[in-house]
Amino acid sequence: MTPVPLVTRILIADDHPIVRSGLRRVLDAQPDLAVTAEAGDGAEAVRRALGEEVDLAILDVAMPRLTGLQAALELSRRKPELRVLILSMYESEQFLFEALRAGACGYVLKSEADQDIVEACRRAMRGQAFLYPSAMTAIVRDWLARGADAERPDVLTPRELQVLKLIAEARTNKEIARELVISVKTVERHRANILEKLGMSDRVELTRYAIRRGLIQP
Repeated sequence: MTPVPLVTRILIADDHPIVRSGLRRVLDAQPDLAVTAEAGDGAEAVRRALGEEVDLAILDVAMPRLTGLQAALELSRRKPELRVLILSMYESEQFLFEALRAGACGYVLKSEADQDIVEACRRAMRGQAFLYPSAMTAIVRDWLARGADAERPDVLTPRELQVLKLIAEARTNKEIARELVISVKTVERHRANILEKLGMSDRVELTRYAIRRGLIQP
């Protein structure tokens, strides 16, 4: 394990200067943390993180040019030793799982950042995860769902699996019909059958299922 530096050099990336200023004030008050770089969008965050001596990047989930999730994925590929925390105003399971898959080691809510950001930084540098309290419920639920999916025999036909994959890729009914050379009404019928067989109600649930089954990459 890489030793924790005496002072962690931090990059803050957020498109709101007031957020960056507030985080800097909290972090710079700690003897072991120092904000050494700031960025106003995801592309600038990637450029500065790659070009400067930074140990930890705090990335807002929603930024122009590159989102925090896109920036995290790029940084995990090009600078894997860099620790990344995602900062978000959204208590969203979708963003949470996307952040973890992108290589982030923590997900901090903006509403709790004043209380949580220091501990999140320290945990990240120790190689530990930091999650908001209800995130653990989401992770346990997802783990249980994966187990249930593994035990569940495939109830979908090969054609329904094709349709499911395209639905999870955010294709429209017309696009699916054109790709599979079937009618839009047939696509709608397949969609209804898939939802009924899986006991699901919308595209979000279908997309999660498709990811768990390995039909698409997150």
